[in-house]
Amino acid sequence: MENFWDSSTWQSFHLIAALLLAMLAANALKQLIPPLRRSLIPTSVLGGLLLLITSFVFQKTTGQVMFNIPFFGGNGISTLEILTYHALALGFIATGLKTSDRKLTPLRRWEIFNTGLTTVSTYLVQGIVGMVITIVAAMIVKDFFPAAGILLPFGYGQGTGQALNYGGIFESDFGFEGGKSFGLTIAALGFLSASIFGVIHLNILKVKGRTIGDGEEGAGVMNEKVEDDNEIPMGGSMDKLTVQITLIAIAYLLTNFVMWGLGNLLPGMISVIYGFNFLLGVLSATVVKVSLQMLKKVGLVKRQYTNNFLLTRVGNFFFDIMVVAGIAAIRLDVLESYWGIMLILGLAGAAVTYFYLRFVCKILFRRYYEEQFLGMFGMLTGTASTGIILLREIDKDFRTPVADNMVYQNFPAIVFGFPMMLIVTMAPVAPMKTLLILAVFLLGMQILLFRTKIFRRKRKKKA
Repeated sequence: MENFWDSSTWQSFHLIAALLLAMLAANALKQLIPPLRRSLIPTSVLGGLLLLITSFVFQKTTGQVMFNIPFFGGNGISTLEILTYHALALGFIATGLKTSDRKLTPLRRWEIFNTGLTTVSTYLVQGIVGMVITIVAAMIVKDFFPAAGILLPFGYGQGTGQALNYGGIFESDFGFEGGKSFGLTIAALGFLSASIFGVIHLNILKVKGRTIGDGEEGAGVMNEKVEDDNEIPMGGSMDKLTVQITLIAIAYLLTNFVMWGLGNLLPGMISVIYGFNFLLGVLSATVVKVSLQMLKKVGLVKRQYTNNFLLTRVGNFFFDIMVVAGIAAIRLDVLESYWGIMLILGLAGAAVTYFYLRFVCKILFRRYYEEQFLGMFGMLTGTASTGIILLREIDKDFRTPVADNMVYQNFPAIVFGFPMMLIVTMAPVAPMKTLLILAVFLLGMQILLFRTKIFRRKRKKKA
C-alpha cells in the first residue's frame, strides 16, 4: 500500500518541477542579462543547458548521475527520455488539431510547396555531410560508429525528439553506445548554431541598415484570435482547455493503437514504427479533426470543439518540455571520446545549412529572401519556434508570408521526407550504400525544387 508521505509518491513530481524551475530560472537570466536576451537562445534550451551544467558538476563532485539519485526516482535519465519522446508527438498532435479557413492563392501554394521541398533537401544535405564526416572518423577512431553522422539532420533539421528516437534505435538495435546522448547533443548544438549564427547574420543586416528588433521574446507575436464564432464556451461544464487536452489524448491513444497494430504486423520494424510516433500522431490528429467536422455537418455536433489559441499554448508547452528534458538527459560522461567529432559535425552542419539556404532562398524566394532564410535557418537548426524567433527580429508584424510557409510546409515535407526516414535505418548496416542513395535522392530533389528554372532554360534554348 502506497503512503502519500513516501518519497516514491513525489519522485516524478520532483523531476518535472526541476524542468519547470530550470526554465523559470533561464527566463529570469534572460531578463537580467541583456547580452543573453539578445542572443535569441530559446528559454527552454537555456533551461536545459542549466540542468546539464548542474548535473555535470554534481557528477564530478559526488560520482553519481544527478537525475538517477533516489530524489528523482533512481532512473530519472530514462524518465527524461520518455518525456522527450512523448512530448514530441503530443506537440505535433496539438498543432495538427488546429483548423484554418485561410484560402491560398496558386502562388502561395507553390511557395509553400517549395518551402517543404527546401526542408527535405536541407535534411539530405545535412545527412550527406554528416555521414561523410563520421565515415572518415570511423577510419581514424577505433570502434567509432560510422553511421552516427546521419543523426545530424534529425538533431538539426527535426530537433530533440527525433534525434532521441533515432539515436535510441541505433543504440538498441545496432550497438551504438551512447547513441541517445549523441543525438541529443547534436540537437543542442543545433539550437546553439541557430542562436549564435542567427545573431551574427542579424548584426550583418543591421550594419547594412536593416531594422532589427531588440531580442525581446514577446515582441512581435502575431495577434491570435482567442475564440472563433460558434465555439464551446470557455468556462462551460467542461473547461475548454480540458477539452483540447482530451482531444489530444484521444488522438495519441489512436496513435498508440496504430503503432501496436503495425508493430504486430511488422515485428522486425517495431523500433522504427514507434520512432514515427510524431508522424502517426499528426495523421491521428487529422482523423480526429475530420471526424469532428463530419459530425458537425450531419448535426450530431452543434459547436466547434477545437480552439486554435489554446492548442497553440498546449503545443508550445509540450515542445518546451521536449527541449528542456532532452538536453537535461544528455550523458556527457558517455561522450568523452566523441567531443571532437561532435564539434566538427556541429560546425559543418551549421555551415552547410547556412550556405545552402542562402543559395535556395535567393533564387526561389526573391521577394522576401532574408526573411525566408532566417525563418528556415532557425527551423532547420532548431525548431519552428526558433525560426519564428529569428524571423520576428526583421519581420515583427509578419508582413511577409514566411510564417505561413513554415506552418503549411509540413505536409509536403512529410510526404517527401518519409522515404528518407526509412532509408536512414539501413545506414548502420551499409553506410556507403546509404550515402550513395542519399546523394541520388538529393539530386532528384534539386531537379524538382528548381524545376521552373531548369525547364524554362531548356524551353528558351529550343526556341
